[in-house]
Amino acid sequence: MTRRSTNQLREAKPFTPLASSHVSERFYVVHLVDGTYELFRHFYGLRRFTKGVDRPYGAVVGVLQTVLQMIENGDRVKGSASRGLVDTYIGVATDHVIESFRNRLWADYKTGAGLEPALLAQFHPLEEALAAMGVVVWPMIELEADDALASAAHIASEDEEVQKVAIWTPDKDLAQCVRDTRVVQIDGRRKTIRDAAGIREKFGVDPPLIPDLLALVGDAADGYPGIPGIGAKTAAQLLNRYGQIEDFPSNVLGERRDLALLFKNLATLRTDAPLFKKVETLRWRGATPAFAAWADRMKAPRLLERCEKAAGR
Repeated sequence: MTRRSTNQLREAKPFTPLASSHVSERFYVVHLVDGTYELFRHFYGLRRFTKGVDRPYGAVVGVLQTVLQMIENGDRVKGSASRGLVDTYIGVATDHVIESFRNRLWADYKTGAGLEPALLAQFHPLEEALAAMGVVVWPMIELEADDALASAAHIASEDEEVQKVAIWTPDKDLAQCVRDTRVVQIDGRRKTIRDAAGIREKFGVDPPLIPDLLALVGDAADGYPGIPGIGAKTAAQLLNRYGQIEDFPSNVLGERRDLALLFKNLATLRTDAPLFKKVETLRWRGATPAFAAWADRMKAPRLLERCEKAAGR
């Protein structure tokens, strides 16, 4: 499996806590976390300090620490207007299996081939540990974690009480989900936030056209090459001139049109996964009794202490 893309979020908005103190109404900030990306990030990040000796739950502990920090920080995302509210609404998406329906559409789509056993062995423990910590987790099988994030963002954004949806991943696929300043993409490692204007600044097109852009230029991390001879600049020019690929004049892509539409299908995230009905489902209520055993198993007693403290706010 090609390591998940960590696209640069240069020139993005600075990562700062919320600035407003307006609390006249109850508004939610919903945090949606790419658990697969976080697992990769922590696994390879630890390699720099462990001299290649992988701890059985090392990356899992790292992801839990990241998620717990979000819980401890509450809803502090720049632009939200709910200072003082301590509840955290959070969900984590994971790839329970690497392959998805996209592998049936394109033979070269990414697979689990080449995935390090020490990393693969932590996928399912991560899901179990998150659930024990009281965090809503979506282990995806037929769809991908990215589809879960897209679906969750869609569901949450339809709730009028949700002021902001924060999608925590640098993956360019998720840029298609950004909407105005309400649904934003956050790169926690680089501490940057992108709204719709930021997506356009980086990619040259508005968020809804990201699948078309990826179809034309390809996505090496996901295993499809795009259309030969069309680079990012040309793709953006075409899309800004004609709109989506379906609206291109027939002579623009010629016989390559069907291939471009196939790649667009691969790049288009599904937003109809029935993950939850009400945002209240995502409210963190504290760790479950099972988390004590997990903390002991992972040799991470501090995690349990922090959970207990956070739940007692």
